[in-house]
Amino acid sequence: LLSLKLENKTKGKLQKQICQVVLDHFEKQYSTELGDVWTSVRGVLTYPSCWQHAILLNKFSHTTDLEDTLCVQGYQSAFRGTLPHLPRSLKCYVSRTPRRFPSQKHQTGKLKEYYLLNAASMLPVLALEVKDGEDVLDLCAAPGGKSVAILQCACPGQFHCNEYDELRSRWLKQTMESFIPQPLFNLITVSNLDGRQIGDLKPEIYDKVLVDAPCSNDRSWLFSSDIQQATLRLLQRKELSVLQFQLLRSAIKALRPGGSLVYSTCTLSKAENSDVINLILNSCTNVMPVDLSEIAKALSQEFAFHSDMQQHELLVLPEKGRAWGPMYVAKLKKV
Repeated sequence: LLSLKLENKTKGKLQKQICQVVLDHFEKQYSTELGDVWTSVRGVLTYPSCWQHAILLNKFSHTTDLEDTLCVQGYQSAFRGTLPHLPRSLKCYVSRTPRRFPSQKHQTGKLKEYYLLNAASMLPVLALEVKDGEDVLDLCAAPGGKSVAILQCACPGQFHCNEYDELRSRWLKQTMESFIPQPLFNLITVSNLDGRQIGDLKPEIYDKVLVDAPCSNDRSWLFSSDIQQATLRLLQRKELSVLQFQLLRSAIKALRPGGSLVYSTCTLSKAENSDVINLILNSCTNVMPVDLSEIAKALSQEFAFHSDMQQHELLVLPEKGRAWGPMYVAKLKKV
C-alpha cells in the first residue's frame, strides 16, 4: 500500500513536469512571433504556481455571504474599468496574489455558487455584448464556462450551445445543469453537431455567435505527460487553422445581417489567431472588423495586452502579478 501511494505521488509530480518537446517548439515559434516579450511570457507559462483563478459568481444561486467572504479574503472585482458593455448582473472576483479558491463538486439538483476560470476567458463574452432577447449561438461550447458567463450577462431569446465532441458535450451538459435552474435550462438547446455544418443547417438565425475555437492550448500542452501524444499534437497543429477557418465560415452563415461574431482561442499562435481572422476578412465580403480598443483601454490595469495587434483584436499575455491568458479575441460584424 505504501509503495502504491509513493507511486501515485511520483506520477502526480511527473504530470507537472514541463514537456521539453513542446517547450522547444514554443521557444522556436514564439521567440520569433513575440520577440523579447516571449522571455517573460515563458517565465509565467512554465511556472504554474503563479497562475491565478478568477471566481465567476452564479447569479442563480450565490449569496451575499459568499461576496463578503471573498472581500474579507482580499478578492476584488475583476472588471473595474469603464467598459462599453458590463452588465450589473455579471460578478467576477480576482485576487492579486496567486491562490485557488476551493472548487465545488457537481451535485444533481443543486446549483453551484461559482465557477473557477482564467479571468481572460471573460473577455470574449464581454466583447460579444449579449443583450436580453437576442438569439445566441455558442458554437464550441464545452466545457461550458463561457455559456454560463453569457447567461450571467443576459437572458437570450434563443440560446444554442453546441459541442461536437461527444465526451465534451456530456461535460457541457453537466456544467449547465450545475449552474442553470431547470426552468431556464429547459429553454436552452444543447447539441453535439459538427460546427462546420451549423451555418448550412441554421442559416441567418442568430444575432450573436461565439466561436471559442478548438486550439493548441499553450498552458496544458506545456505539461503534457505523454511525449508521444504531445509530438503528435505538434505535428497536427497546422491542421487546426483549417478547422478554425471552417468554423468561422459556418458561424458567419448562421449570423443574421447586422449580427456580431466573436472568435477566441487560448493560444499565442499567430497562425491560429490573426492569420485565421485575416483570411476570413480577405475571403468573406459580408463581414467587417469591429474595434475592441475601448476594452483594451478600460482593462489595461487588469490585463497585459500585446501592443502589436490590430484594433479588432486583443491578445492577453500572461504576466507576473497578472497571470491571465493566453487569450486571443477578435470581433466581426456581418453586413
